[in-house]
Amino acid sequence: MAEGPTPRIVVAEADFDLGTEAGRLEDGPDTGAVVTFTGRVRDVPGDADASLDHMLIEHYPGMTERALTDMARQAAERWPLSGVTIIHRHGRLAPGDRIMMVATASRHRDAAFDAAAFLMDYLKSRAPFWKKEVTADGAIWVDARETDEAALDRWID
Repeated sequence: MAEGPTPRIVVAEADFDLGTEAGRLEDGPDTGAVVTFTGRVRDVPGDADASLDHMLIEHYPGMTERALTDMARQAAERWPLSGVTIIHRHGRLAPGDRIMMVATASRHRDAAFDAAAFLMDYLKSRAPFWKKEVTADGAIWVDARETDEAALDRWID
């Protein structure tokens, strides 16, 4: 198993600063590229016609951090990364709020982009978070979409 960077994994209710988090990965002497992706709560829920009031994200502490750490280590085994950050919020989030961030750093951009895409696909399909969309009409739990599963398939050997 390749020795990679120690991933930064944060699961919290509090918001985060994009610039600060990206800046943490820019300092490595071997870092030539930093790729970030930030997910936000959309106003229109999955298949509903009503506006989204809020999203509720639940998780199991400990289990979630272990799963995200494992995902980050898998990325570091596949690509030559100098840094990995995964941040995911939980609790009650309003439309426009940041939900999560993935950031990867590498000597070259291709590795940073591919690793970030890999992590995003895993987060959408396999991360142990449960999301409920709440509208004036009620609430529904959100499942991974078939397109999310298909995106993940490209990384399976």
